[in-house]
Amino acid sequence: MYLHINGIEKSFKQERKNDLKVLDHIDLEIERGQFVSIVGPSGCGKSTLLYLIAGLEKPNAGEILVDGKAVKGPGPERVVVFQEDGLFPWLSVLDNVMYGLLIKGMDKKEAKAKAIEMLKLVHLSNYIESFPHQLSGGMKQRVAIARALVMEPDILLMDEPFAALDEQTRMVLHKELLELWNTLKITIVFITHNIREAVLLSEKVVVFATRPGKIKDIFTAKTTRDGITPDDVTLHLEQQILESLQGEIEKVLKEEMGDDYNFETNRVSRNIGGDMGSGI
Repeated sequence: MYLHINGIEKSFKQERKNDLKVLDHIDLEIERGQFVSIVGPSGCGKSTLLYLIAGLEKPNAGEILVDGKAVKGPGPERVVVFQEDGLFPWLSVLDNVMYGLLIKGMDKKEAKAKAIEMLKLVHLSNYIESFPHQLSGGMKQRVAIARALVMEPDILLMDEPFAALDEQTRMVLHKELLELWNTLKITIVFITHNIREAVLLSEKVVVFATRPGKIKDIFTAKTTRDGITPDDVTLHLEQQILESLQGEIEKVLKEEMGDDYNFETNRVSRNIGGDMGSGI
């Protein structure tokens, strides 16, 4: 295996309270070049695990190994794409994508050539001189993805990158992300609340239980050709994942609503024709 997550536990300090345990003994193995999505209720530690893999946080126990080497901090082989694009508004699209390469010490001419090539892959070659405020939300996120991928990482870590986008834009970016993954052969760990998104994009879907986060189930998926169109197999898998999540969602709602929560009247819809899991 390429990415080993062994016995990871993570807690956060709380002022005048006991430590808040977010992750409880996470064991997960991810193969090189695999596309893995993680879904689960809000607050279950999905993003925290992503930041641990990135080296932005440190675990209280356990270890994360990439190709046999322990993760001790951030590294160029692991790059994160966040929900917010984080682009520098004073830089053009091209300069945003070149930025990391120049910081790395690459010659400006070489960095420009690499950045332009990557922008072609995300279909933004006509916008290299534009500034972020001139772009749509989907285009900004493409720039953010290009900025990450131009660094040639081995692992792309994506924290709900399409959550703020409208459904049509998200569908287009699903297709483009699958094209990039097939072209570049990189490992992707993808955090999402959207079950359909996870099923259409991934080879493996990891379901987290509610806090403290544990792995409840792991499902094998088969990515669709376009990342857009569900078929009978993917619809059935969506149903299985939703059933796995049902009890966890109930726990979160009951915790938030207390005695006002009614299990039957608030049961999560299982209409497989809809956008399943969005907003979990």
